[in-house]
Amino acid sequence: MAHIQYVDGLIREYILFRGFSNTLKAFDNELKSDKDKSFRVDKVIEQIQLLIHNHDLGGLRELWTHLNNHLFRNLEHHFATAVNKLEQSVLKFYLIVAYTSNKTDKITEFFTKLSPELVSQSEWKEWFFFPFCKNPEEHAAFAVCFTKQWQDTLLISLHNFLSTIYQCMPQPIIAKAESEGCLIKKLQEENSLLRSKLATIQQQQYTQLQSAGPGSGHHSRLSGGSAGADQRLTADGRIRYSTRPSSSMLSLNDLQPFGIPPPTHIVDDFYIIAQESNSLGSAAESQARGLKSLIRNIGSGGSPVLGRREAALERNKKRSGSVGSRGNWIHS
Repeated sequence: MAHIQYVDGLIREYILFRGFSNTLKAFDNELKSDKDKSFRVDKVIEQIQLLIHNHDLGGLRELWTHLNNHLFRNLEHHFATAVNKLEQSVLKFYLIVAYTSNKTDKITEFFTKLSPELVSQSEWKEWFFFPFCKNPEEHAAFAVCFTKQWQDTLLISLHNFLSTIYQCMPQPIIAKAESEGCLIKKLQEENSLLRSKLATIQQQQYTQLQSAGPGSGHHSRLSGGSAGADQRLTADGRIRYSTRPSSSMLSLNDLQPFGIPPPTHIVDDFYIIAQESNSLGSAAESQARGLKSLIRNIGSGGSPVLGRREAALERNKKRSGSVGSRGNWIHS
């Protein structure tokens, strides 16, 4: 977040422009005592190390309280464990530096001021023995804090933690002034570069047309049209491209649909299939009825063909009998 310094300069310039002298003095004083160091993580880490090596317990606690109130308190709940661990590690680092600097009075002051706060925390129970330990660098509970690896890991972890928070924290609108200005400048440079390239291409094409001669102007125009657009020379010698695409470059998007009216009655194909299925079903059903009647006649001992022949013979006998009786009646 180095752009914060640029925003501070903008605000300072605006205050000078408005003539707010008292506001400018207060603003400069606030910048000098800025605990966030314009949100520069390296400066914040340097300030913490300076307070530790100067054995300024009050300044260290004040700085951490400021970070807690303005940054750590706004984090989600599951980050509380990490924040507490970093704070306890910074305090232990303070004790290690005080011991290596032979500042026993600073160690005594530390436990005198913070004992009511630390006595309820389980990880500090063994550290109350620290002021009375002759060789704490050899003690199992304190030896790891004397190693350079532990101290470097603490500072790197704190640096990464603060960097992540500064990058994710919401920023005011005025803080985006520099980024938007850089974006506008970049776009302007790109536009200028594209314009120069376009002018160069147009100049090259114009030179080619002039070198080809006036007789080949129509041919060049046709060749330009086959490439997708017609080229013509204006009065000042520039090349003008027509936006009408050639027939060889037409795509499906360029084709206009014909005005074909929709059919008056919408036919449902599934309805036709259903009708065909019903007609086939009725034909099959009638065929099945014929087979059933044939089987029924066979099972009854008779034949439909023989039955028809016998019925015809009986009708003939009746006719012949009736004729004979009538003849006898006539003769009598």
